[in-house]
Amino acid sequence: MLNTVVHGTPTDKPPLLIVHGLYGSARNWGVIAKRLSDERQVVAVDQRNHGNSFRADQHGYHDMAGDLAEVIDAHGGQMDVMGHSMGGKAAMVLALTHPEKVGRLVVADIAPVAYSHDQTQYINAMKSIDLDKVARRSDAVEQLAKLVPEKTLQSFFTQSLDVANKRWLLNLDVLGAEMPNIIGWPGTTGEFPHPTLFLTGSESDYVLPEHRAHIRELFPRARFAKFPGTGHWLHAEKPREFEASVRTFLNYDFGD
Repeated sequence: MLNTVVHGTPTDKPPLLIVHGLYGSARNWGVIAKRLSDERQVVAVDQRNHGNSFRADQHGYHDMAGDLAEVIDAHGGQMDVMGHSMGGKAAMVLALTHPEKVGRLVVADIAPVAYSHDQTQYINAMKSIDLDKVARRSDAVEQLAKLVPEKTLQSFFTQSLDVANKRWLLNLDVLGAEMPNIIGWPGTTGEFPHPTLFLTGSESDYVLPEHRAHIRELFPRARFAKFPGTGHWLHAEKPREFEASVRTFLNYDFGD
């Protein structure tokens, strides 16, 4: 089963499963998860080929959805689910293929469509780091800066570096080989009948107006909210606003 980080204890509210995006980990969501755990138990996962979870040769969305279903079964059989980017796609496939396991769904800045923005350049950048010359995280950041100028991405990527053991907590070879599946969309049938919230950044181009019709086909109870002045990493750029939106949605009385 996936490695999990559990925040809080079970309450009368459904537990929340948090699913990170590509190159992320459960620890990236620590602050938001801890804050949301004041009302409900929150379980953050390391997805396959990330963090302390198992390595596998396949990294498709049906595989990831199956991993999440196993975690949900271990926590009572149904959870609310929130996923960002790649994690959002995995969460959507889970909801569409196992709707009985998902209460409410939050999808952060991703749509159920195939994209063309390949992320392989970041894999190449991480592979370029000479780990023998890394004694502290700042050494890796210094090397990474030559290929990745954005400081936020430098910090984000090096969170998945095990400095003491000089290894990446990312299966970079498999993630590179599986990139077509990661940026793609497997296609699904049916629809998810429960409330769904799509949160997007106003400066991100991942969820476009032309995607909404398809989203509503799959998620007929979809609601949309946009964060002004934020990009794809909206939860990192405006964590308090993000937390408040998720909390309001999860607690809202939809009458069913």
